[in-house]
Amino acid sequence: MSKITHVIKRSGARVIFRPLRITNAIYRAAIAVGGRDKKQAERLTKQVVDIVEKKFSKENPPHVEEIQDIVEQVLIKNGHDKVAKAYILYRNEQNRKREERNVKLSHPSMTIPWSKLWEVLDWAVSHDLDTIAKMNSRIKKGEFPHIVHESESAYENDIDRAAELLLERPDTIKLVLITGPSSSGKTTTTIKLEQRLEKRGLSFVTLNVDNYFFDLAMHPKDEFGDYDFETPQALDLPLINEHISQLCDGKEVTIPFYDFKTGTRHLNRTKLQLENHQILLIDSLHGLYPQMTSGIEDERKFKLYLEPLMQMKTKNGDFIRWTDLRLIRRMLRDSLFRAYKPHQTLEHWHYVRSSEKRNILPYINTSDCIINSAMPYEIALYAARLLKDFQQWDNKFKNDPLKEDAYKRAHRALKFLSEVIPVADDSSVPVHSVLREFIGGSKLKY
Repeated sequence: MSKITHVIKRSGARVIFRPLRITNAIYRAAIAVGGRDKKQAERLTKQVVDIVEKKFSKENPPHVEEIQDIVEQVLIKNGHDKVAKAYILYRNEQNRKREERNVKLSHPSMTIPWSKLWEVLDWAVSHDLDTIAKMNSRIKKGEFPHIVHESESAYENDIDRAAELLLERPDTIKLVLITGPSSSGKTTTTIKLEQRLEKRGLSFVTLNVDNYFFDLAMHPKDEFGDYDFETPQALDLPLINEHISQLCDGKEVTIPFYDFKTGTRHLNRTKLQLENHQILLIDSLHGLYPQMTSGIEDERKFKLYLEPLMQMKTKNGDFIRWTDLRLIRRMLRDSLFRAYKPHQTLEHWHYVRSSEKRNILPYINTSDCIINSAMPYEIALYAARLLKDFQQWDNKFKNDPLKEDAYKRAHRALKFLSEVIPVADDSSVPVHSVLREFIGGSKLKY
């Protein structure tokens, strides 16, 4: 056990010193440059801890920045220059993001094209759904079913538009990538797009990239020691890229199978080959990540990005954040289908969001089409389902420095959900709605 018991965070808070976080950070940096030696990460961590214990004491605990400086020194001293560079780059990126959080942006995102944002905002204004107050007014008038119909129609129109864009290049496209951050509605949208295109004579073959996960023992972990399935480095990207390239060239491949019960991958399980009239379809968080499809030319790809682009303001004039909508969606889905309690989703969302910022958002501008999966009415359903829980989490995490991120998200969600008139009856929500992917009751086969 380390002689150092606590460490000072950037905020000044004292938190428990956990060497495992150092190991995870080193291992993640190693994965970024192609290494996967956990034992080596543990040996390097021991060197870091030895130095920390010599320089500091219980009465004079180290600052987190001082520990990170020592990590860099140990990596370089042991000849791990590439890992040190990856660690330094990630550290600098995190510092930059912390500085940016102190700057209030005029709009909730600068990554989505303005033309798309204005389109969604114009729709919201014309339907009196650009503020919570206006939606509440419509709900009071008994118009909730109408709001549902209008929202669903807008989403379906977006999918129609995506299908038409794809059909403009039927002879050149061999790969369709449907991507977006967690709980953006990729699965439902994939099914709906397939249905439309099959009616036009196109045939799809789905490649499930989940089968390309590395064995659980080789997975990177987040700073709290949780396995990080959200990062693209959890996948065997070279093998994915190799198989995609071969499939698009008409060659046969034998894809692996990943057993989630045991956390192990079995190679060479299922043969797969595209026929001339078939298109490869991939539904993945990281469909835009360059390394996944670097071996196939851009003109042979169609990249579709999803995001719940809610354009609705609170009484204080703040836009509801898209990440908060997706967090609530995932809470509900995880509790319904994955035996994962909502508070666990909340507490782990920090690394989901971190991976999105690193590996998804920077590549949005490479997509061919953007679909808005937000349903303005969904927050009324959430208020009925989770408002009391958010009140509890707001109190529970308020003074816990280790749960600072969970508290901020819970507090922010509590504020806007408290303004909404709750609607418990979801009978007006279509059984094929994208929202059914999260609240249950879907008639689609996932």
